Amino acid sequence: MPTLLLRFPGGRYHATPWGSHVNEGLIEWPPSPWRVVRALLATGYTKLGWTSDRPPPDAQALMEKLAATLPRYRLPPAVGTHSRHYMPVGTLDKGRERTTLVFDTWAQIASGGIAITWDIALADGERQLLSGLAENLGYLGRSESWVDGTIIDAETALPDGTDARPCDGAIDHRPGWEQVSLLAPMAAPAYSSWRETVVADELRKLGIETGKARRSKEEQRKLEAIRDAYPADLIACLQVETEWLRALGWSQPPGSQRVLYWRRVDVLEAGAPVPRRTRRASEPVESILLSIATASGNSHALPAVTRTLPQAELLHRAVVAHASQSPRHSRVITGRAADGAPLKERHQHAHVLPLDLDLDGHLDHVLIWAPAGLDGDAQDAVRAVRRTFTKGGTGPLRVAMAALGALSNLTSLRHPFGNSMAGLLGGAEGSPVWRSATPFVAPRFLKKRGGNSLPGQIRAELEARGLPPVTHIEVLDQRDPSMARFRHFVRVRRHGPAPCVDQGWALELRFAEPIRGPLVLGYGSHYGLGMFRAG
Repeated sequence: MPTLLLRFPGGRYHATPWGSHVNEGLIEWPPSPWRVVRALLATGYTKLGWTSDRPPPDAQALMEKLAATLPRYRLPPAVGTHSRHYMPVGTLDKGRERTTLVFDTWAQIASGGIAITWDIALADGERQLLSGLAENLGYLGRSESWVDGTIIDAETALPDGTDARPCDGAIDHRPGWEQVSLLAPMAAPAYSSWRETVVADELRKLGIETGKARRSKEEQRKLEAIRDAYPADLIACLQVETEWLRALGWSQPPGSQRVLYWRRVDVLEAGAPVPRRTRRASEPVESILLSIATASGNSHALPAVTRTLPQAELLHRAVVAHASQSPRHSRVITGRAADGAPLKERHQHAHVLPLDLDLDGHLDHVLIWAPAGLDGDAQDAVRAVRRTFTKGGTGPLRVAMAALGALSNLTSLRHPFGNSMAGLLGGAEGSPVWRSATPFVAPRFLKKRGGNSLPGQIRAELEARGLPPVTHIEVLDQRDPSMARFRHFVRVRRHGPAPCVDQGWALELRFAEPIRGPLVLGYGSHYGLGMFRAG
């Protein structure tokens, strides 16, 4: 009872069911027995050196055995997803190449593989041949569906997943299950019997006698045409090409049959792909640096630095959305416990800090930094984000990971990014002087004196973050050209509480000893407000 185990190194399985157009967005899941047998047959010609127009006798016997039995499947967890492409059609329209919209649909397979089991007995030579075919199988379905195939014993445990099995004509309705039609080869004797009947019927309609010793040229031509339209045996049916089917008007390959399989209705999940689980627990990292870009690559179309707060909120919502797909709650991303309560450890969770590292007035990177460290779940959620939106843009911004690791390593980025990061971090030794890079917004109502005065709130913020007390606070004049854009910063969160006082301050802070950055204080400090640079 051989079992073919197919793993998908690329995590994708592309295949359209027979009789469906690619733009219908359907996925042949599980892979049809017809597709599997043809793939094994093709592998023999391409990888095992079969040079004749027919496989060797032992291979023919193996294929006929596989074709005579409908296999059972063990299907891994998978998500049905797609992309859309405008494919060139090779013609011009008003000087421009015409395109047509094509859907590319596939099953995203997170882990595991497909196990296909035939309830048949194989001789040693047949099993060895099947193993050779499985190990040389390069892909199944479209060429993007890379596979790593092997034959396993009946005693070997199958991977986790759900089963799909032939209906066998039995009424077996159960909640949560559905029938799906697949294409399967006929048994070789059944095809031969059917072919003999059909060919005889066609000849009878044309008045051609089968046992006639001598024929006219016209009769001989018609006889050969009918016989050519029906391949001689099942192996010949499995080897016909699409052009041959189209030329003769076959809507379904000869030697094939439609069969029904039972599968669970949720065997293909809908929605965004589930992030892949990290096979090995990732070590927490201090920070992740993301780059953002427009589809056109125009850096001047990136959001202005004055939109630091809303851009950080948008990206944070995207990261949280991906983190929510994990069964484990990510405290460091959400800043909340599993029951939704805010964390008692203040400011230890993730900061999303949009940055203008090339100093052109437009945001080009986002630093995600957490004093408590970004664990494996947080890293997976950040990696899953591919785009974020912006106000007034022609499309979403593309997001890509630029760096991951310790903050100190970010200063080694190429110029000018490394220098800008050094200014944000205070260099290797830290800095005693820090000046506002984004406006500081007081977290509480301002009073003239006491703990809720501007200096009092700044000192409280520093203490809450475990930083040394400040020795000097200077409010900078925002009429200075370098501070002119401070008044244009967005200072009110769209998806959070509004500040008690909608006013931004430009500050210079001095400390008795150098301190290391990033230094962010006040309202919206987890979203880029109140950010300082070493002065």
